[in-house]
Amino acid sequence: MSFEDADLRVGPPADHAAGLKAVRLSLANAVQKMGVRKTVRNLRTLNQHDGFDCMSCAWPDPQGHRHAAEFCENGAKAVSWEGTRATVGPAFFAAHPIAELAGQTDHWLEKQGRLTHPMVRRDGGTHYEPISWADAFALIGSHMGALDSPDEAVFYTSGRASNEAAYVYQLFARAFGTNNLPDCSNMCHESTGTALNRTIGVGKGSVTLEDLHQADLIVVSGQNPGTNHPRMLTALEIAKRDGARILAINPLPEAGLLRFDNPQKPRGLVGNGTALADRLLRIRSNGDLALWQAIAQLLLERGVADEEFIDSSTVGFDEWREHIAKVDRDEVLAATGLTWAEIEEAADMLATSKRIVHCWAMGITQHHNAVATIKEFVNVALLQGMIGKPGAGLCPVRGHSNVQGDRSMGIWEKPPAILLDRLRAEFGFDPPRHHGVDAADAVRVFRDGRAEVFIALGGNFVAAMSDTEVTAAAMRNAALTVQISTKLNRSHIEAGRTALILPTLGRTEQDTTGGRVQRITVEDSMSAVHASRGRSEPAGELLRSEVDIICGIAQAVLGDRHDIPWPSFASDYENIRESIGRVVPGCDDYAAKINSGGFTMPHPPRDSRSFPTPEGRAVFTVSPLQVMTVPPGRLVLQTLRSHDQFNTTVYGLDDRYRGIYAGRRVVFINADDLTELGFRDGEVVNLISEWEDGVERRADRFRLVAYDTPKGCVAAYYPETNPLVPLDSQAAESGTPTSKWVIIRLERPAP
Repeated sequence: MSFEDADLRVGPPADHAAGLKAVRLSLANAVQKMGVRKTVRNLRTLNQHDGFDCMSCAWPDPQGHRHAAEFCENGAKAVSWEGTRATVGPAFFAAHPIAELAGQTDHWLEKQGRLTHPMVRRDGGTHYEPISWADAFALIGSHMGALDSPDEAVFYTSGRASNEAAYVYQLFARAFGTNNLPDCSNMCHESTGTALNRTIGVGKGSVTLEDLHQADLIVVSGQNPGTNHPRMLTALEIAKRDGARILAINPLPEAGLLRFDNPQKPRGLVGNGTALADRLLRIRSNGDLALWQAIAQLLLERGVADEEFIDSSTVGFDEWREHIAKVDRDEVLAATGLTWAEIEEAADMLATSKRIVHCWAMGITQHHNAVATIKEFVNVALLQGMIGKPGAGLCPVRGHSNVQGDRSMGIWEKPPAILLDRLRAEFGFDPPRHHGVDAADAVRVFRDGRAEVFIALGGNFVAAMSDTEVTAAAMRNAALTVQISTKLNRSHIEAGRTALILPTLGRTEQDTTGGRVQRITVEDSMSAVHASRGRSEPAGELLRSEVDIICGIAQAVLGDRHDIPWPSFASDYENIRESIGRVVPGCDDYAAKINSGGFTMPHPPRDSRSFPTPEGRAVFTVSPLQVMTVPPGRLVLQTLRSHDQFNTTVYGLDDRYRGIYAGRRVVFINADDLTELGFRDGEVVNLISEWEDGVERRADRFRLVAYDTPKGCVAAYYPETNPLVPLDSQAAESGTPTSKWVIIRLERPAP
């Protein structure tokens, strides 16, 4: 086990989410990292109308009244992590060779503090060394100017980047001549966008926050809101207070699905809180497609159908109904691990509800048949007419705070023609029309020597991507990697032959680029767009904003090519917003709307029950039922977050909701599996994944923890288990890594 796991201990999981303990931990952590004054300033303006938007998730803010503390425990952690007083500058890098840093954990790397100076590791070097901004931009320009093809450059984006940064970034990439614009959505909700674009014509959710409040049934599938989207618990509490029921479907009985102690209310601090899930289906991993086809079968048998809506607004219903009638119940039971009575009870909840919201997250999207499963959610919603009316709709819950906004701004390797046409009209150049690479293909092109330059706008690509060893080797194969970052992470260690670290302002910090106070904009999970403005002093004098860095690189690479006003964009972000209004679909009068307080992006299925598919209607789709099987003696691993974590950022080593303290290398396993496989609770094992390529991928020295998880299904934290997910194990149609279905075996370490 790693040195950080030496004191690992296991206790009973918490059965409540949030509450007084969350408040106490949030404040103590914030004061320790930021000090009292900075803590008060940052938390007071977090998610407020004239403050800054939280970077820890994409859950929407209330439109009207907001609490004085409009944030959750994990939001406070994210702000504290960014606002830390610790810094990493030239002296740190001089004292720590890269070989030494490579032996540290991801948690240790980020814990060192904020990056404050541009740094370069030159080809053959052992340390990062300081470099000026001008020389850094010139170095990038030299490398990119020497490429044989624009497609030898890859422009990756993390979902934290603002709309303004994303817009100028995709403009830079396309002006350079490539659509190689992979992003973190390729790893998480790409399956959602693929399914929704095909079925309702828009790759986004169809609900507002008010729809959740008005629903009488909320279905939460493959999602753990208590850890991943804690502010969602407030919406669930409001809905429950008004009589809604909640159906939770998840392999693990997460605390956030069971009971919520709202720390913004007195009874949440001293009482027993609010019971959430009325029914929890502890489904086997990958059983969701079978479950929803079975529920559809029961609804059809009971005559539950909005025939008027089906006739007027959909196509494909007869073919789908014929398929559903043939679904084999024995296959359903084998796939789900549920009883038929449990499935009937779930179907009863849908049949007796008039307003239903379907929510889901990566427990659904990271399977081979993820797109088919999400299409089945849509089928059932269409069957009941649960789109385009108050209190009903589809609600994919996204993690990164602006991943949806980045896609709206054009961060996509498969851009729509309308965006490219408008870019040509706005800037006078012909953008490339061929598709670029997604995240997995980005790894492949560097692995195979077909790309040379990798630029990352935020994020931690090496740690986030599947097949860590393959991804790391691919990045080391690059001639140049450029990381625009706030903190040290694994992607700075597993980097190109020449590697740049460009330190950027965080969301909490005041941006005075161009000699004026700037603001940026973001889009949340429910398509609401609004401004964000940090108030804190920057962590260092040399920090630049993401917009300023991108425009500086673009100027160095492109010069005056295409007559794009990079200096004007960098000096006043209002100029970017004016251009967004002319170019990005759905963003007409963008700057004026932001100045008036923000707006919600148009969504025809939600707004008018119109569906911009090729058929002009919503589409019922037929997906064959797949029952995934596992060889004898093997288990199915799903990777997940701890409560002290946001994506690849690990804030601490506790996960009190699952009873884990002072460590992360654990595997949650059913007690019967322990007995049958001949292992003991608490024993340390190695994990070996098995894939059709015959390569054995390993993650060593994990402690087995007996847990209430379905038989045959285990769970462990990422990024520690990302090395077990094969690069080529991807969701059909979307290419999302199948991180929730990894076949593994357990082995005892050698003596």
